[in-house]
Amino acid sequence: MMVSALLERELSSSFPIRDGVFVAVVGPSGAGKDTLIDYARALFADESRLEFVRRVITRPSDVASEDHDTLADAAFVEAQADGAFAVSWEAHGLRYGLPVDVDWSVASGHVAVANVSRSIVPALRERYANLAIVEITATPEILAERLAARGRESRGEVLARLARSANVTLSGPGVTTIDNSGPREVAGERFAEVLRKAMAFSDMSGVV
Repeated sequence: MMVSALLERELSSSFPIRDGVFVAVVGPSGAGKDTLIDYARALFADESRLEFVRRVITRPSDVASEDHDTLADAAFVEAQADGAFAVSWEAHGLRYGLPVDVDWSVASGHVAVANVSRSIVPALRERYANLAIVEITATPEILAERLAARGRESRGEVLARLARSANVTLSGPGVTTIDNSGPREVAGERFAEVLRKAMAFSDMSGVV
């Protein structure tokens, strides 16, 4: 049995995971989720309480996309069956996963930050006792412009992606919405403030 499966089994008896905070960064494609995560990563480069989770995706890494680990589809399915992921999902014809180590990070009182799909928010609420959701948005015009600039999809595919995103709404506690239509620094500072509050909460949770 893989080590990841052993970790999953040990933690599964203590869900929801406490002490730390999981910060789920969500929003439509083109909103700038990775841009704001990169902003925060640079701002908090010396902050040991923050962990920016590296995703596993069944898509080759390139300069136009986020820095991530790549697995072939069959290898991803095998890793998933072995318990290698804390959470996983499918979107836009690809598979995504967060390494199970993120559970240990949160259980140890750290703040884990990850770009995830809005569709898995219910699963995250069950898995992590302290969940902060940051919804990054932008105007439809900005979203379309950014997606077209990536050059990975046709105009029809871009419009279809935007239509799917428009039909997804978030509800429930702990949701902060940040408009990233303007300067990166403005939205970046709002995001940084959410992370500061998450770290403060984690510090308090660890001493209770």
